[in-house]
Amino acid sequence: MEVIYGLIPGMLLLGLVAVGVLFWAARTGQFEDLDGDGRRILLDEDEIDPRRLPDADADDEAPNRDG
Repeated sequence: MEVIYGLIPGMLLLGLVAVGVLFWAARTGQFEDLDGDGRRILLDEDEIDPRRLPDADADDEAPNRDG
């Protein structure tokens, strides 16, 4: 029975830490793009990811205006 007197405050402290981590993750933007990783897994390796190389997309599609 005396063990409960140590477990209850410990569980309350652990719960408060978990809630703090949840709020920290929400503030730092960890939950903004939930579907992105799932879709990136399905992409072919040959496709260029514009987020990785932002200028590669513009260079390939832009017409040559020099002549």
